[in-house]
Amino acid sequence: MRRTVYNEDHESFRATLRAFIEGEVVPHYDEWLAAGQVPRDFYHKLGELGVFGIEVPEEYGGAGVESFKFQALVSEETARAGVSFGGSGVHVALCLPYLKAYATDEQKKRWLPGFISGENMFAIAMTEPGTGSDLAGMKTTAKLSDDGTHYVLNGSKTFITGGVHADRVIVCARTAPPSADDRRFGISLLVVDTKSPGYAVGRKLDKIGLKTSDTAELSFTDVEVPVADLLGEENKGFSYLGQNLPQERLGIAFGAYAQAAAAVRFTKEYVADRTVFGKSVSSFQNTKFELAACQAEVDAAQAVADRALEAHDAGELTAAEAASAKLFCTEVASRVIDRCLQLHGGYGYMNEYPIARLYADNRVNRIYGGTSEVMKMIIAKSMGL
Repeated sequence: MRRTVYNEDHESFRATLRAFIEGEVVPHYDEWLAAGQVPRDFYHKLGELGVFGIEVPEEYGGAGVESFKFQALVSEETARAGVSFGGSGVHVALCLPYLKAYATDEQKKRWLPGFISGENMFAIAMTEPGTGSDLAGMKTTAKLSDDGTHYVLNGSKTFITGGVHADRVIVCARTAPPSADDRRFGISLLVVDTKSPGYAVGRKLDKIGLKTSDTAELSFTDVEVPVADLLGEENKGFSYLGQNLPQERLGIAFGAYAQAAAAVRFTKEYVADRTVFGKSVSSFQNTKFELAACQAEVDAAQAVADRALEAHDAGELTAAEAASAKLFCTEVASRVIDRCLQLHGGYGYMNEYPIARLYADNRVNRIYGGTSEVMKMIIAKSMGL
């Protein structure tokens, strides 16, 4: 079926991005995997390529494009090549919407030029040890100083993607206790300078997948954050977090679909070259049937992802629809990648093959951005159940 989600501008960007990946990423990717993160100057290259500025308004130096489709293309092309851009996805897909929606003009002038160039990398710190998906239960506090000039931040965060390289972190903290009828009240967003005294990066977490993405623990000990770096209004942070969740879940859904498509591509190439009992693996009926079934699932996931992408760009994607897309696409990807790894035999278990890295990378899709179980709760609620 003809795909209509992209136009000529998108395909031109795809070609540029594919050439960049082949020249600047693939030759160095094994080194990045061994190091457990991409080099910091790689983000400058992404900035020069224009990846970070596409959705930034023109008055702050960006292209002013109001569309998530270019970020979807990044997901497709990195998955196709079996690589990752490290924590930069959080910088654009998660942090930028908050800056665009809630930063003042003065804050945008300070932060966005560096955001575009890669000089000022952003991360967001929500999750805390022991709280998981229960963001309203966070313990990190930010108390306003007696003279009203700054907040004093104390607490810790974990699972912070981009946390090692970040120059600024959007930290969710309690600026007031929860109210009697709303435990979500009292959370605010502070844009914290990582060079501030008392700010510390703890362990760089050792994950089973996403090895080039620097995921860290953060701690704050009497970190002074100027009131000028409060993002949005005080005590309204929880509502802000909820408003960006559909895009976050769309991004995960699209990434999962792209990974499933890449798995089929890698496996087609492998079974065509691999010989067993004097015949290519691709010649066996089981191989054909397995890959045909996988392709059918990828086609369905692509249709769901594309429909959600169009709805998001039109401002019509609901929280329940985003949850449904995430649930479906991540479940499809888990099945497809597992079946494709099986067709690789023992070599599928070797990290030198991209299917093995996909298998590990894909697993977190059903956890972050809201677990599959949370997605089912959201969908069920929308059904009146």
